[in-house]
Amino acid sequence: MKTIVNVPSRQNTMRELRDYLMIAVGMVLYGIGWTVFLLPNDITTGGVPGIASIVYFATGFPVQYTYFAINFMLLLLALRILGWKFSVKTIFAVFTLTFFLSIIQKLTEGVVLLHDQPFMACVIGASFCGSGIGIAFSNNGSTGGTDIIAAIINKYRDITLGRVMLICDLIIISSSYFVLKDWEKVVYGYVTLYICSFVLDQVVNSARQSVQFFIISDKYAEIAKHIQVYPHRGATVINASGFYTGKEIKMLFILAKKRESTIIFRLIKDIDPNAFVSQSAVIGVYGEGFDKIKVK
Repeated sequence: MKTIVNVPSRQNTMRELRDYLMIAVGMVLYGIGWTVFLLPNDITTGGVPGIASIVYFATGFPVQYTYFAINFMLLLLALRILGWKFSVKTIFAVFTLTFFLSIIQKLTEGVVLLHDQPFMACVIGASFCGSGIGIAFSNNGSTGGTDIIAAIINKYRDITLGRVMLICDLIIISSSYFVLKDWEKVVYGYVTLYICSFVLDQVVNSARQSVQFFIISDKYAEIAKHIQVYPHRGATVINASGFYTGKEIKMLFILAKKRESTIIFRLIKDIDPNAFVSQSAVIGVYGEGFDKIKVK
């Protein structure tokens, strides 16, 4: 039976509200980048939005409906593999983006920015989209689509989210040629995808990077048990002694992904606010749950 941290309800509620608020902000940014800069300039992005864009270019069918229908199927997969905590916030993100897409398109109807400067349009649009996705991921959410696929792969393989999305989305952007009949637009789509992936990785602080923790606390056992449950990381107990006090103490040594740092800090604060914690970046971690040892 899993142990649950007794987090004060008000504190936990504020955290959840902040996560949902930031996800909503991310979706607004993504919606602006997609419908204000990319879509009017016939530039295809990746993932489900890319598929929705291609359908729109070919038939004129509103992008929000295609986007929602495809994500509905992918979210069923996310519920099974990634769990309800990721999926609930992703469902919120999908509904929020679908809602704001309609509003943004109505507010900007007839407005085409940078129509004679498609390169600047793809740079600005991709920056908005990458920032939006990055903010959503940083708060345990997602815009759905290939973001879900990227999150699933990232859960089992130490590959950056941006790189997974880059690989998955190349086929979608390439297929836009069959509708647009213009390789220049396809090239702009590639540029958009690269910039979006780069910005995403910057926002989530390079998901590949790992960190190590040294934690000194009288409640070391309770902290270790909770970290073992979520974010499902092991802990090593080291026997130590304070030089000044001469007191025998227990110290936890933990390795984790950088994106999990906030989760671990929250657990420590909830259990023992007076704990002594040291965090440092690690160049490479090899073994189960991290990178595989590769020797040429």
